[in-house]
Amino acid sequence: MDLTRFAERLMKMDDESWRRHSNPWSVYTRFSILPLMSLAFYSKEWIGYYSLLPILLSFIWIWLNPRLFNAPNQTNNWASMGTFGERIYLARNTQTIPQHHLKAAYWLQILSAIGLPIFIYALYSLNIWALILGNVWIMVFKAWFVDRMVWLYMDMKETDPIYASWQKQDDH
Repeated sequence: MDLTRFAERLMKMDDESWRRHSNPWSVYTRFSILPLMSLAFYSKEWIGYYSLLPILLSFIWIWLNPRLFNAPNQTNNWASMGTFGERIYLARNTQTIPQHHLKAAYWLQILSAIGLPIFIYALYSLNIWALILGNVWIMVFKAWFVDRMVWLYMDMKETDPIYASWQKQDDH
């Protein structure tokens, strides 16, 4: 099962959502998801079952984030190019992608996934140190994955005029 594709289908990302998600504010605020979710689950210690509200809000934030920001005027930056590379990566069944990018992306996803049991255990046990470890582990490998997606985009943007059109600079 391809978790990246599953997440995209679950998020119902269309072209407009992807354009909006290429806004650096969307990309950088997306890194807030795990800490906010952690805090929401940890709030059960303080507010009991009322913690369901912040937990629900954290899941809404996951869906809302790529849609919240306007499409940027300028996309010649790390965050935007990372989303472009991710789009290309998700189309890997129909678009040939260099093997070295596929292999690297695969391993970065595996390494990121190793942090998931730590994260889930920490949420269940409310172990703050495991929670910090799980957050840092997953976010480090997610950032590395985004960086690899920038590299993928840079290698692929000249292979398709649509890819090249995604990168634009502000006229100001």
